[in-house]
Amino acid sequence: MNVLVIKANNRPASEAISTRMFETFMENVEVENIKVYDVFEEYTPYFGQDFFTIFGKLQQGETLTEEEQAMLAAQQKAQELFKEADVIVYAFPLWNLTIPSKMHTLIDYLYQAGFTFRYNAEGQSVPQLPGKKSIILSARGGFYSTPETAPLEMGVNYMRNVITGVFAHDILEEVIIEGHNADPQNAEKIIADGLERVKEVAKTVSQLQINA
Repeated sequence: MNVLVIKANNRPASEAISTRMFETFMENVEVENIKVYDVFEEYTPYFGQDFFTIFGKLQQGETLTEEEQAMLAAQQKAQELFKEADVIVYAFPLWNLTIPSKMHTLIDYLYQAGFTFRYNAEGQSVPQLPGKKSIILSARGGFYSTPETAPLEMGVNYMRNVITGVFAHDILEEVIIEGHNADPQNAEKIIADGLERVKEVAKTVSQLQINA
């Protein structure tokens, strides 16, 4: 069983709860084949016209520049790691109501017709890499699980839609730590309880390894 852990926070664990969630998961999971893709450490040029120029050159059989080759290799690396993974763990914070831009770049690399989906004759989206299992580990300082605030949250909600709707992957577990900044008196307990849940998720993944 291959596990891919996507880390999307470059703040230290002393300051960032989602980083602590990532570290807690890594310290407690027992899997032989596990890889980490850190979106801030990897070369992840933003997805835009430069990439479309690359795709156009490839279709025309034109030669890519060295920079274009490096950009294409960055996307291909991410796609290859994603393709070979059986379980994908996403560890990320809520920043400004959504996911970090570098993580969105990674999703742009993967959310590609011909890779994670294709269009059939009726124009419907058909998953190309279904059957994988996903885990969401996320932290947000405010409370976004109430009926009033839930519509504002576009991090976990976005990832749920991409994971289940486009990739057609099952979400095996979700751990969301929230409110530690909004409720500082209870922050220590909120964080500790959440990290205990992360440990349980790590055990769940370890059990999948045993049963694989």
